[in-house]
Amino acid sequence: MKTYALTLDLKEDAQLMAEYEQYHRQVWPEVRQSILDAGIVDMNIYRFHTRLFMVMKVEDDFSFEKKAKMDEGNLRVQEWEQLMWKFQQPLPEAKEGEKWMLMNEIFSL
Repeated sequence: MKTYALTLDLKEDAQLMAEYEQYHRQVWPEVRQSILDAGIVDMNIYRFHTRLFMVMKVEDDFSFEKKAKMDEGNLRVQEWEQLMWKFQQPLPEAKEGEKWMLMNEIFSL
């Protein structure tokens, strides 16, 4: 099993941040299933003000490329992702269209 950490920012708007959290209390079933189908066994998202931090535990054969390809063919996931852009803003270092940015592990106990 592998662990990945990713980060992303939300737009600085209290109403939007509250709405974003509400959506994540009731993630659409098709989106939850697509996460599991991609080989993600556990996923947590944390928030501090506008900064989001995601931790993913994945099967050994998981790949971001495979997940992206699966998501491209899933209209409900695409609908979710488009909706989430209402709340999210890319980090300054992100390339065009990039959302969640992979973080490098710099310490492990």
